[in-house]
This record gives sequence, C-alpha cells and structure tokens, in this order.
Amino acid sequence: MADTTTRTTMEQSMAVEPAIVIGAGAAGLAAAQALIRAGVATTVLEKESRLAEPWRRRHQQLHLNTHRDLSALPGLAYPRNTPAFPHRDVVIRHMNDFHAANRLPVEFGVSVEAIVFRGDHWVVRTSAGTRLAHHVVVATGRDREPFTPQWKGMRTFAGRIVHSADFGDAQAYAGKKVLVVGAGNSGFDALNHLAGIDTSAVWLSARSGPALLPKRIGKIAVHRLSPLMARLPLRVADAAIAATQRLVFGDLTKFGMPPAGAGGASRLISDYTAIAADDGAVDAVKSGRIVVVPGIREFTRDGVILANGSLIAPDIVIAATGYRTGLEHMVGALGVLDEKGVPLFNGGEADPKLPGLWFTGMRPSIRGCFANAGILARAIARRVAGSPRTSGT
Repeated sequence: MADTTTRTTMEQSMAVEPAIVIGAGAAGLAAAQALIRAGVATTVLEKESRLAEPWRRRHQQLHLNTHRDLSALPGLAYPRNTPAFPHRDVVIRHMNDFHAANRLPVEFGVSVEAIVFRGDHWVVRTSAGTRLAHHVVVATGRDREPFTPQWKGMRTFAGRIVHSADFGDAQAYAGKKVLVVGAGNSGFDALNHLAGIDTSAVWLSARSGPALLPKRIGKIAVHRLSPLMARLPLRVADAAIAATQRLVFGDLTKFGMPPAGAGGASRLISDYTAIAADDGAVDAVKSGRIVVVPGIREFTRDGVILANGSLIAPDIVIAATGYRTGLEHMVGALGVLDEKGVPLFNGGEADPKLPGLWFTGMRPSIRGCFANAGILARAIARRVAGSPRTSGT
C-alpha cells in the first residue's frame, strides 16, 4: 500500500505530456508525424536501439509484396530507381530517411511495461521510468511475436523447426527436405524463395487454401489496384480476388490445394489473414517440385504424421503460422483485446470509456501496411487534435 501511495504522489507532481506513441515502426512514425503536424507535441518510445529492427531480422531475400508507390511513408517517395517491390534494405533506409526528414523525437531503448488509465490522463510505465500523457498511441505492430503452435511430439523431432520470421538465407535449404506449414502470406513468401533453390523435397501443409494473387499480370503490378479494391463492398472484393486467382492460376485443388475457407477480403477483416502473393511457388506446385499435403497431426522423432495418417521426413519444418501482437501484458487488463490479442478498435476508432487510447497498424490491410499507416495516422491526428483532452493541455 505504501509503495502504491508513494507512486501516486509522485505521479501527481509529474507533467502530463500531450501524446506518446509506443513503437517506431511504420505505423508509429506515421502517427507521430501526423500528430506533430496537427500541432500536438509528441514523443515516440521505441524498445529497440535503432529503427526498423524487425526488418533487419528478416531474411536477406525479403522484398515487399506491395508496390513502391503504395509503400512510402507520408510525404516521402522512394528514389526513382527503386524497384517496383522494394528490397528489405531499401525499406530500412526509407524509414530512417523519414525519421530524419521529419525530425521525429524518438527515444530508443525504452520499452513500455504497462499503461494505466487515470481518468483525465494515462500512466505509461516504462523501463526508463513513468510517463504521463493525455493521449497514448500503441503502434507496436501486429507481428510483434512470431507464433508457433505446440504440435504433439514436436519436442522429440530430430530435425529443425523454425518460424518463417527466421527463414534466413534461402541457399541454406539447398539439398534439404523442407516442410512449410501454412499457405498464407508468410508461407508463400518462403515457398517463392524455395522454388528457386535445388532442394531435395518441398512440401506445403495446408489446412485451408489461400487467397492468392500474382505480383504481376503481364507488366501490371497487381497491388497498384489495391486502392480500388479497398473501396469495394466485401462480397464484391472477395469475388474479384477469387476470379483473378482462378483466371491466373486455374483450379489449384487439382494439385492438392484445399479450397479457401472464405473470401480474401473477408478474411482480412474476420481473422486478419493477409492475401498471399505468388512469385514462382504456384509453378513449382504445378510441376510437382512443391507437393501439397494435409495438415499436421503430430511429430515423431524422425518425421511428421499428417492428418491422413501418412508420414513424411523433413529435415526442416518452417512454421508459417502467423504472429501475435503480444499486447496482453501492456493493455490486457483494459479489456481492449479480442481472443487473438488484437485490439478491438484501430485508427480513429476509440472506446469512449477509455478516452485518449489509440491503436494503429494492428490489422492487415488490402492496401498494405505502409499505405494504411498514413491513413490511420491522419485519422488519429484529427481525433486527437479535436479532443477536449488536447485543447486542455
């Protein structure tokens, strides 16, 4: 009780900052820029020691599946010679350029442990001490924590199990037997790279088929059409995605791919599943270089037993099984997360019982994360700038 009283007394003597953004990824940087341009003094807290650390950890072959013209942070275009689908290192440079061009006040090496509501302000408890703010924007990302299911027997498996986030150098899979689990965006990213490697065998274990689009049709980058798709009613967007997939790839169920459980646009909304992009994997499936198999039942020491009872013996299993936000510790007590740990509101939406709390970049968008970051940032800035909490600071 004494510690709580002392802490409350200390908080009463502290200045309340107008806005704090948690996370200096694309969503956080865009939010900070929009808030500052709207006249709201803002500080960004970033747990890493430098920008774009998650991007630096991804494999060297990584390119965006979104077109450069729709993957730039607000007000800063990519250089003219940038490829249509920028490389990981180009994205890292772009984020650093944006940070420098806007002189954004990012405090590095500060992790946020908890956020507490005090009625007229928020208490932000960090590794560097307590901060107070009228507005808090949580922008820590929807892929903060790689998620790997706990399959039966996996601890006895003699091979390697890695998450797709740790895919590494594609050449490291040469001569190996590889099982990719998951036919979503991460799964197809791994398969696209493996399709060009001389592996011993590649299997794709999929419980449901993907919503899948090519990166290009002829010379047209398909993602350039995403702003139009985003404005369509869900059922129309679902139909357009399915029709394009069937027109370009044909009937993939003939090659063992299970049908998709729902439309691509609908799954973005319902279970946050991003649309996959093909860049060679489908041809490998059709040629038999990638073999589609059922879901996993369990692991043994020497292999994987599939749902149909058959046994395969991969050297490496790549779990392309998604990510979690990891927000339970920070905001779980506030009742703002769904059963998957995703915030119940995003962008300019807010819970009227928790004024001043905002989330951005927590759900996939058909436009892509960078374009969506700018849209959500502007929506948050409008709400914050017009808030009585802001005008009273």
